[in-house]
Amino acid sequence: MHVTIADWTVVIISIAVSFLPALFFFRRASKSTTEFFASGRAAPWWLVGVSMVATTFSTDTPNLVTNMVRESGVAENWLWWSFLLTGMLTVFFYARLWRRSNVLTDLEFYELRYSGKAASFVRGFRAVYLGLFFNCVIMAAVNLAAAKIANIVLGWPLEKTLLLMGVVTVFFASVSGLWGVLVTDSIQFGITMTATFALAYFALSQPQVGGLSGLIAQIDPKRLRLIPDFGDWGLTLSVLIIPLTIQWWSVWYPGAEPGGGSYIAQRMLASRTEKDAVVGTLLFNAMHYALRPWPWILVALASTVIYPHLSDIARAYPYIDPSLIGNDMAYPAMYRFLPAPFLGFMIAGMLASYRSTIETHLNWGTSYLVHDFYRRFLNKGASEKHYVLVGRLTTALLMIVAALATYALSSSKQAFDLILSVGAGTGLIYLLRWFWWRVNAWCEVAAMVSSFLLALGFAIAARAGHALPGHISLIFTVAITTVVWVAVAYLTSPTDRTTLLSFYKLVRPAGPGWESIRQEAGLPSSPDSLPNSLLGWVFGCAFIYAALFGTGSALYGRTPQAILWAAVFLASGFGLLRLVPRMWGKQEAGGG
Repeated sequence: MHVTIADWTVVIISIAVSFLPALFFFRRASKSTTEFFASGRAAPWWLVGVSMVATTFSTDTPNLVTNMVRESGVAENWLWWSFLLTGMLTVFFYARLWRRSNVLTDLEFYELRYSGKAASFVRGFRAVYLGLFFNCVIMAAVNLAAAKIANIVLGWPLEKTLLLMGVVTVFFASVSGLWGVLVTDSIQFGITMTATFALAYFALSQPQVGGLSGLIAQIDPKRLRLIPDFGDWGLTLSVLIIPLTIQWWSVWYPGAEPGGGSYIAQRMLASRTEKDAVVGTLLFNAMHYALRPWPWILVALASTVIYPHLSDIARAYPYIDPSLIGNDMAYPAMYRFLPAPFLGFMIAGMLASYRSTIETHLNWGTSYLVHDFYRRFLNKGASEKHYVLVGRLTTALLMIVAALATYALSSSKQAFDLILSVGAGTGLIYLLRWFWWRVNAWCEVAAMVSSFLLALGFAIAARAGHALPGHISLIFTVAITTVVWVAVAYLTSPTDRTTLLSFYKLVRPAGPGWESIRQEAGLPSSPDSLPNSLLGWVFGCAFIYAALFGTGSALYGRTPQAILWAAVFLASGFGLLRLVPRMWGKQEAGGG
């Protein structure tokens, strides 16, 4: 592609502007691990929400959506749209509990909630398992997407992209800590969304596409469906029914963990107050599911008109590495229609989205490896400055490992499927451990081990030519893993009473699952209301789904459906406005 001086000027200005927060927050981040990993617990709700959504928007995200749309149509996005149910649970049931726990990382929770060697083992094991291995798989997928974009736009080989992007990102992440990441995220998100909407506009403006109406007229109606065709029962089962009935609560996936976790928990723990944690997480879900998808989907649909086959991409870009060409490559292939300086905005936007995600994963993974493993098990008595220094060195190490892991992947969808399979079956325990005292650390060990062994078994069977459909293996994994950890809950000794009492006094979860502990402690009931939380969850899901599908109906020119979704949007929004103040009033009356 022809990158002009105007384009490069936009890119340079973008880098320079985002460089300022790193310098500004360097001294503050160096004070302590609380500042470096949790921004001193002073982040306002809007910064929390924008940072969450910026982190979940990386170079691989539009590529992944494009891959889904080109292969199976718009409806395949239910594989991730279903996670809104999880996100809204986090908003109304778990955000306040996380903030009350006052831990520095979500792994520190294990020794707050559980007791004995099992609690320490789970914390240490997950620090390495998630912070190093799992985290590096995610970063590798992001690296791969960035490499594909750089290859098609700039002609850079994979090695050059990994080296340059890695050096820049490690510098920002290691210098500024979480404060710098949060502020930089807000700047980068604005740049990225500007580029995203610009690409959608210029893609639709192409003569081959013929605008929005021309696009809709040319696309097979089955590809446009918001709900899968029930005549294709296999597709409907795998992308709609299973995600809405089983996947959303049973699968651990970064950014959509049942009960909150990873960098979502990190942002909630960094929030100024419980209210900031709740409202920030609500803002994240609204932007993540209602604001961002349609520009990606429109570009993906337009790409099926301009590049109906992968060979068309190869002919348009003969210099591309053939090993990188896939359906996910169609999104960056559309950049050719961006005039100056909008191509510069897109390059800056993709760099921004790459950095926001990688910087967060580096900070998050480093927090696990330094705070939950190195500090907890290897070197307990060092100074805060020592741990910050080790954190900066670990940040660089993680980037190197992630760069090497990039060579093992071929597409973003491959990493997505891998993460879903390994995290399958463990979600229910992350929901119930807050509300049922009988869950203990051995339950978590049993869930992790059984889920991993089942995923490994299905992978070996697939290599031997006996692959099961993904949704079938998911059902088996969830069922077996759940039976295993529930059995372990009753066959092993419970968490000691002292730990349970201490946990309840600090977090004060609602519901009957803690009634015996509550009575023993002689404490009043929780300030939270489970019925209000459930109602908030229903209103929140309706509000965001109505915005998502109402926008789609309007873009498709289906006015009656758009009006119906608009009515649901207004009614659920009104319900949220009436409900949320009541929830805060009850919390404050209870001393929360």
